[in-house]
Amino acid sequence: MPTQYSVAGNVATIRLDNSPVNGLGHSTRAGILADLRRALESPEVDAVVLTGGGDFFSAGADITEFGTPNAAAEPSLQTVIDAFDAADKPVIAAIDGICFGGGLELALGAHFRVATADSRIALPEVKLGLVPGAGGTQRLPRVVDLETAIDMIAHGNPRTARSLADLPGQRLFDLVVDDDAVGAASQFAQRVTGVQHLPRIRDLAAPDNGAVTDAARKQLHQRSRGSLAPLAALDLIAKATTLPFAEGLDTERHTFAALVAGEQSAALRHAFFAERAARTIPGLPRGIRSRAVETVGVIGAGTMGGGIAMNFLDAGIPVTLVETKSESLDRGIQAIRRNYQVQVDKGKLDAAALQQRMDLLTPTLDYVDIADCDLVIEAVFEDMDVKRDVFAALGATAKRGAILASNTSTLDIDAIAAITSRPGDVVGMHFFSPANVMTLLEVVRGKETADDVLVTAMETGRRVGKIGVVSGVCDGFIGNRMLARYQAAAKVVLNAGATPAQIDNAIEGFGLAMGPFRMADLAGNDIGWAIRKRRYAEQPESPRDAISDALCELGRFGQKTGGGWYDYEAGSRVALPSPTVDALLASFRASRDAALQTFEPEEIVQRLIFALVDEGARILEEGIASRASDIDVVYMSGYGFPRHRGGPMFYADTVGLGIVLTALRRFAPPGWEPASLLVRLAREGGTFSRL
Repeated sequence: MPTQYSVAGNVATIRLDNSPVNGLGHSTRAGILADLRRALESPEVDAVVLTGGGDFFSAGADITEFGTPNAAAEPSLQTVIDAFDAADKPVIAAIDGICFGGGLELALGAHFRVATADSRIALPEVKLGLVPGAGGTQRLPRVVDLETAIDMIAHGNPRTARSLADLPGQRLFDLVVDDDAVGAASQFAQRVTGVQHLPRIRDLAAPDNGAVTDAARKQLHQRSRGSLAPLAALDLIAKATTLPFAEGLDTERHTFAALVAGEQSAALRHAFFAERAARTIPGLPRGIRSRAVETVGVIGAGTMGGGIAMNFLDAGIPVTLVETKSESLDRGIQAIRRNYQVQVDKGKLDAAALQQRMDLLTPTLDYVDIADCDLVIEAVFEDMDVKRDVFAALGATAKRGAILASNTSTLDIDAIAAITSRPGDVVGMHFFSPANVMTLLEVVRGKETADDVLVTAMETGRRVGKIGVVSGVCDGFIGNRMLARYQAAAKVVLNAGATPAQIDNAIEGFGLAMGPFRMADLAGNDIGWAIRKRRYAEQPESPRDAISDALCELGRFGQKTGGGWYDYEAGSRVALPSPTVDALLASFRASRDAALQTFEPEEIVQRLIFALVDEGARILEEGIASRASDIDVVYMSGYGFPRHRGGPMFYADTVGLGIVLTALRRFAPPGWEPASLLVRLAREGGTFSRL
């Protein structure tokens, strides 16, 4: 049974027992209601305590039921909460652990709430493109201040019970304890048994503050990048302050129904499940045990190496940081300390925690000091000869069984592994810059990579807060290989007459965090130039990116040089139109003697995003990615693709693969052929999601 019912003295306890997170699926809702009725009908029971089990009060709705008959089947969550409201005996929610979404709405429907101090409280529905659907937007603003309600509902941010209980004037919690919420709730029940008028949150007034709401709306417009749910949530919070409770609840119900049926929520639910699916590595034998990783070595103390080191320091894992020159090592250590000091200054870290992290860091100029590390990650310059030298040294120095990982973003892991006498220990672990901030980790499986090495790389990524995706070996792996196609499509539009700003604005209007040219200026145009020069040498027949090469030959590497595709004033990251780039483009276009075109934003988006889709289809054909959803995770987590569109492959499914294919053929030069997988799926009416 998904609930357990017991009576001790005059108090009935209903315990949710639907592992792993006490999701509020249909059977659980029915169990709660049946147990509540049993308690209300029993003359021996004077009060009811509702609680969870394990680490969860409840994580909320069972989203696997969305779109199924059980989602709308009675009793709904609202029906259960209405029964709490109507109960003539006190109902006390005893919260210990996670209380999210529908779980919090359930607790808000109780007459009283008791919680352990470190319980985590949230209404995170906006992260799935939804709003709370069982009164959360109407009840929470009645028991906490408006700023807190907006942060928790429109942003989906969690709080601890203690922090909420400390808010001036809060009426969310009646009691917060260090432990044993159920025992405290049972004792509290004796104080409220026989109360004539049981308190209901719906009867409270939510304070109105238009200035707070207006400021929040302006901020959400800037940050939501086209996502509907945050602004819808804010509108509902505002209604809680102006409408009668029943009207606000009715508006919330209709808003939830519209969002749950929409494309954005479907995309965000896809993103949720895609990240979980990425943890599973197809084709591995069952029972593979990971290797122990207690100490880590990082080779290279530059921006990337320092960022990688911080991930492990944050997780409490000792790091040995290796450099070849003392000046470089000192700069790297100073950069790490400076990054932590920024966190201290912002109140995200205290001085003691900063020092604890720095105490875990061992800087060295000698490879022998990483001899006993369980995992060694190379993070040196993206040059095959340099990396071969590093791995030759690692092969001779690292202990037997140590995992040797390369942070390469494009180079051949198999060629790197061949330098060592133990290629089975070699794996790619491609962190994204800045490595201490970005959540994506591409784990690159070489042809000799041992199964337990692959499993360990993925598990280690999770330990340090990364979302791991397995990629096969190819130039650029999943993310950067697709990025090259995307950038090439952007250059076609640029060369034909669009400006960098027109292209960037169209892509940012679609929802990406940055357009291709602003992103290139931020990352550094010299990075792409180095990759292109390598490819020109390895593949002499490959097409040249003449305009980008000419830009780099002028020393315009982006923000760090004060100019790239845009100009930048000293100390500013604001991209300004560049007369130098305008002149360069005019000269280049004149040399081609081709008529200039004009492009609408919609066509720019199609050209660039559909190029991603076609290359993603090729990656699937070749087995570089195991699932289309893995590609979506890479682009949402590493490249700023909007989550509310679900990633490039899911977005293509929503557009229709036939439409995507027709557009690609319209844009393509003579002789170009689309990915055969895309052609087949379009012909059969299939989707990437159903592969």
